[in-house]
Amino acid sequence: MNKVVKGAREAIERAGIKDGSKILFGGFGLCGIPENLILALRDLGVKDLTCISNNAGVDDWGLGLLLQTKQVRKMISTYVGENQIFERQFLSGEIEVELTPQGTLAERVRAGGAGIGGFYTPTGVGTVVAEGKELRVIDGREYVLEMAIRGDFAFVKAFKGDRLGNLIYRLSARNFNPMFATAAEHTIAEVERLVEPGDIDPDVVVTPGIYVDTIFQGSYGPKRIEKRTNRPKSGARA
Repeated sequence: MNKVVKGAREAIERAGIKDGSKILFGGFGLCGIPENLILALRDLGVKDLTCISNNAGVDDWGLGLLLQTKQVRKMISTYVGENQIFERQFLSGEIEVELTPQGTLAERVRAGGAGIGGFYTPTGVGTVVAEGKELRVIDGREYVLEMAIRGDFAFVKAFKGDRLGNLIYRLSARNFNPMFATAAEHTIAEVERLVEPGDIDPDVVVTPGIYVDTIFQGSYGPKRIEKRTNRPKSGARA
């Protein structure tokens, strides 16, 4: 079993990703995003994509790169601020958007990975989120039915992975990646460190290799931060 490829482009070509694909993108803001895979997807020109992600990146990084080239047809997301390209395309009708509360998005994808068809949640009842969806009263409280999400492909980013696809994440970069890895027909993982089987303690594995079809070691530059803030130096005037 050889899940290792040389890089993002080979991973995408081997997976057979085509126009119109539905892809899950791990990450939160610019933290823990599969940046090598996004760059390769842009360069390959795959278009008409449905992208499921917590957010839409920023103008010049993350999913913003695919918005620049108009490769995204639909976004299923929870937060779409920080991106003026997205705003312009949405207001002009160039892109379809399905806004989902953050916890609901996480649970819809988790349900998709667990083989659950849908679930009832009180989040969104009485708002536009519930329009056109089944409502049910349970124990005197109203709930809305949310359907599970699965993708054709999932792109995730991990701190370390072995050649069998077992993954561990670093701190908050874990975010949506573990659940997204479970909810696709083909999952590609890019990692900062690729190690041999046995180098990762089984007790600390977060995503078991059974969920990962392809893995490669990415190349990373300086960490991008959406909004950098600094506290005053000790003794400095606030």
